[in-house]
Amino acid sequence: MSSKYNQWYHPYTPAKKFSKKVAYFSMEFGIDQALNIYSGGLGFLAGSHMRSAFELKQNQIGIGMLWKYGYYDQNRNEDQTMKADFTEKHFDFLEDSGLEVEIKLHDNPSVKVRAMVLKPEIFGTVPIYLLTTDVQGNDHLSRTITNHLYDSNEVTRVSQSIVLGLAGAKIVEALGGADVYHLNEGHGLPAFYYLRDQGVKKSQMVFTTHTPEKAGNEEREARFLNRCGFFGRNLSNDELSKEAVNGGMINYTVSALRMAKKSNAVSKLHAKVSQDMWKDFKGVSKIIPITNAQNQKFWQDDKIKKAAKTKNAKAFTKRKTELKSDLFSEVYMQTGKQFDPTILTIIWARRFAGYKRADLLLFDIERFERLISNEKYPVQIIWAGKPYPFDYGAIDSFNYLVNYSKPRKNITVLTGYEIELSKKLKEGSNIWLNTPRITREASGTSGMTAAMNGSVNVSTNDGWIPEFVKDGKNCFVFPEVDHNLPSWDQDRLDSESLYDILENKVLPTYYDSPKKWQEIVFNGIDDVLPEFGSKRMATQYYKELY
Repeated sequence: MSSKYNQWYHPYTPAKKFSKKVAYFSMEFGIDQALNIYSGGLGFLAGSHMRSAFELKQNQIGIGMLWKYGYYDQNRNEDQTMKADFTEKHFDFLEDSGLEVEIKLHDNPSVKVRAMVLKPEIFGTVPIYLLTTDVQGNDHLSRTITNHLYDSNEVTRVSQSIVLGLAGAKIVEALGGADVYHLNEGHGLPAFYYLRDQGVKKSQMVFTTHTPEKAGNEEREARFLNRCGFFGRNLSNDELSKEAVNGGMINYTVSALRMAKKSNAVSKLHAKVSQDMWKDFKGVSKIIPITNAQNQKFWQDDKIKKAAKTKNAKAFTKRKTELKSDLFSEVYMQTGKQFDPTILTIIWARRFAGYKRADLLLFDIERFERLISNEKYPVQIIWAGKPYPFDYGAIDSFNYLVNYSKPRKNITVLTGYEIELSKKLKEGSNIWLNTPRITREASGTSGMTAAMNGSVNVSTNDGWIPEFVKDGKNCFVFPEVDHNLPSWDQDRLDSESLYDILENKVLPTYYDSPKKWQEIVFNGIDDVLPEFGSKRMATQYYKELY
């Protein structure tokens, strides 16, 4: 076995402006369908970042986790409702780096953590070290820590953070250390505590906060975390009380914001929301906006790219029809429904979380029924996305859509929402529907990759959209509602806007003014790139954060 992965290694000489050694910690990486160890947007974002870092010859590596069962495999019960399966994964393209470290976890003084490496030549990324505790010599319980991404058992979940942060930092040490340690979200927080004890300076630590959702900003009891080994050593009560907030709790985001020299939010709007969220905590670092982005080379169809460059409407339509047919064979295979490539196709596909409102279209059932039975302006609608496997409310909403769409020939729900299906949906859609309650979506990158493929965003003005929007020219945006209103009122107003936009703007333009429609499509492609391509983002991280 080659030993080059025992030290800091790249297959190129790093570009001069990207020469700082950066270790990027993330709980999930969505690199390719073949490496299904991610849950959603956070992983897709990290994957695009690692691809662009490689394309720009940056001196960066990724530190992540090798999930034995991935997140979960989304299948169906016999009545077509959702079923979560947990299947062991095998990736023979990963190589044993030969690096192994030991950490103390709970009462176990010696849990072994081994690093497998994803080499750059496999998928065109910087080297990514994936950590596993499924190592000979570990007891059974320790071996199961890296079984499931976002395990529902709280003690296991804490152990996962300790493995990513503490063992990850020790792996970076074994590689010769880094100039900058970047935490992508708070999951790897123990890295900062450990590094601080090792004399790593504050100026070397940076942090990205991704979510304005309370559930996304983990908070646990300080003494409980101390017993788990979260801080890399046993902290005294005095030390704990210095770290704690909200009556003895450790808030991962607050701690990371305090220990980092600088932090970033993932859109301009999210930076404002974040600054407001954390302003009452003493000692938090400055939060700047670095808007999320996605990798053009991976996500954009080549023929669509070519047609957009030359503004060749004929070539675009031909290719779009082919891509729709590809997607519709998936629809046919999964649900037995025959969709028509000439019909306007609306897609809602992302993580099934309450605030994203998958079922907003069905808020007014009578109006929805009119929309889907309009013969003058026919539509087809597809939903897809993964709820958290133990979020029974989100699963119920998924199943409601499955049952509702079953008898109707032009609406359907697909399972297996991972990179491959995501790509097909973005390439095969005419409308990419994005319906989060305003201020709740930090960035939301799926609309970027949809726009790259000539799908028109119909969206609330949240996340990255305010930086992109030219309403009616490159996308269609809902009038803003007051986000302080009760959820029911927000949903009612937003659903009315959604029906109005579809009935009065989208459908008439698509069917009656194809030239105008094509213009909107091309504008969307022009405006999304290069601004929302991840080369811009990866460059901005070096310039403004590192």
